[in-house]
Amino acid sequence: MQTPQPLHITREQITQLDNELLSLLAERRRLSLEVARSKEVDVRPIRDTQREKELLARLVKEGREKGLDAHYVISLYQSIIEDSVLNQQAYLHGRANPETQKQQYCIAYLGARGSYSYLAASRYCQRRQVEMLDLGCQSFDEIVQAVESGHADYGFLPIENTSSGSINEVYDVLQHTSLAIVGETTIEVSHCLLGKAGTKVSDIKTIYAHPQPISQCSRYLSQHKELRLEYCSSSAEAMEKVNQLADNSAAAIGSLEGGALYQLESIETGLANQKINQSRFIVVARKAVAVPEQLPAKTTLIMATGQKAGALVEALLVLKAHQLNMSKLESRPIPGTPWEEMFYLDIDANIASEAMQAGLKQLERITRFIKVLGCYPCETVKPTQLSNSQLLIEPNTSKNQNPSPSAPQANPYRYSKAYKSQDTEIHSGALSLGGGHVGAIAKLALTRALTQLNLGQFDHRVKQLKEAGFQALILEGVHQLTSAEFTLPKLRQTLQQYDLQCIIAIEQSADLTLASQQADMLFVSGTQMFNQSLLLQVGTLPIPLFLERNDMASYEEFLAATEMILSQGNQQLILCDSGVRTFNHANLPTLDLSSLIQIKATSHLPIVINPCYAIADDALMAQTQGIKQLKADGLVMNDDLDTPASLELMAEVVRELYR
Repeated sequence: MQTPQPLHITREQITQLDNELLSLLAERRRLSLEVARSKEVDVRPIRDTQREKELLARLVKEGREKGLDAHYVISLYQSIIEDSVLNQQAYLHGRANPETQKQQYCIAYLGARGSYSYLAASRYCQRRQVEMLDLGCQSFDEIVQAVESGHADYGFLPIENTSSGSINEVYDVLQHTSLAIVGETTIEVSHCLLGKAGTKVSDIKTIYAHPQPISQCSRYLSQHKELRLEYCSSSAEAMEKVNQLADNSAAAIGSLEGGALYQLESIETGLANQKINQSRFIVVARKAVAVPEQLPAKTTLIMATGQKAGALVEALLVLKAHQLNMSKLESRPIPGTPWEEMFYLDIDANIASEAMQAGLKQLERITRFIKVLGCYPCETVKPTQLSNSQLLIEPNTSKNQNPSPSAPQANPYRYSKAYKSQDTEIHSGALSLGGGHVGAIAKLALTRALTQLNLGQFDHRVKQLKEAGFQALILEGVHQLTSAEFTLPKLRQTLQQYDLQCIIAIEQSADLTLASQQADMLFVSGTQMFNQSLLLQVGTLPIPLFLERNDMASYEEFLAATEMILSQGNQQLILCDSGVRTFNHANLPTLDLSSLIQIKATSHLPIVINPCYAIADDALMAQTQGIKQLKADGLVMNDDLDTPASLELMAEVVRELYR
């Protein structure tokens, strides 16, 4: 065996390579601006998606020849392409508005240095290679006043978050200002628990945070009810308060970058309820800007339609008639006018386009009030995707004459990524699965539960499950209840009180009628996976549902049942794998993680894993780590009332899932 070279030499070589990579990335960025200059002359669209696909396909092929995974290459170059697109947009937008070009901008934002608004503003200026003079403000009104008075060139206002939704206070401020929206930017929001050097979780008694991060980290905070919450006007204020304390008894929720400005260290990371947590900011200025026609543009307007029946629908039909895509619709009450609403619309179009101009003129005739808040470049860059064939997935060379359901076809299966490239996301109340959202679901056998617990004790158990971090509860054994039509509504009402989704298991066809009336979601048990009549029925229902794999079903049979449901119209489908029985382990199911890998690679549908039948309690934590690394969209945990330690173990597994 050859002796490896000393570690310090290897690290020096890696450092040299990293420096070379950075130089090459900088040169690539410079060349992308040369492309922008060419497009300025030729007036060509900023994106050429066909060229991007050809580029990615070539890079995947060459990368594979060098031993690089296709998905690694694509992920890397999607980031590079996004950076190139946004830099080209910023360059062309600046060229179209020479009067706005300065060496430095004064930016008004919420909070102080280190707040998320500050980070968004600084990144916006860095992309435009200008110096930022920062002006921290205590409120949204103060930001607007700073720009209106000329004390600031631009104001940054957070408008929405992928976790907590729209920020209504900003919409209300926009009703009463003459400022124009001239830009937008989106940043990743990675919430950390920040404290002084050496602080441990056990030291903390108080958490300081802005209300938005508190809302976005509610699941984590619910697991630490002993901690006192102190609301602050911004994340920067929260970090500053912790910095000024003499001891380690407090922590703040903020970003890693912001914490560094206040000499705070990360104690825990990934606090947000959703793994993908982004905030979108709008940029406001005193004057509107021109957007070159080759840039993807967004126009934001507000309108009041009056109280006439169908008035809003009539207005939206105008957009449809002119083929204008509305990407956002928000309503807010009109002050002083009870029960009337002002509507905010984001439309994916340049205000200078013929379709937008014609649509606005028609809207002016049918609305009581309409005002354009601004037209600006859209900074949402949709990643370029490749098909399975372009990813160079090897064909099935086995001797099995039955074609694999995931094999490339002229008419792809509905569950496949060839049919739908973007991951399906299922949202039902507090439960979100797929597209980066991960969920925790408990499962309870009703006959056992109601034998051991009365309704009051059931209430307490549900409260414990909520506190443990679960978002939904599967009720199993409905057909064995003596008065299900009387009991189920009470159980569902209890679940609703704790914001848990009520999922009812379908274990025989007779369960379907009552379950579909009482449930938020349905769970088709694995015992019914081969019941084609039932699959066709649930496929016609407008309700999210789970399909559990039969423990004797092959991977191909599982996907065939999936296709049968999707073919009937219900696209809100989540797969669930609870293990399969093999010839050597006929009485004990085993987790088929190879099928999980295949499904994640070939299907857009979310898939959750129930490890409780196949894994002993002492191995659950380790298996959960593996399941999480394989990108499963959630876990189902059996709530065993006979085991006192059951709930504690479930809570530990859920914490590991979200860590």
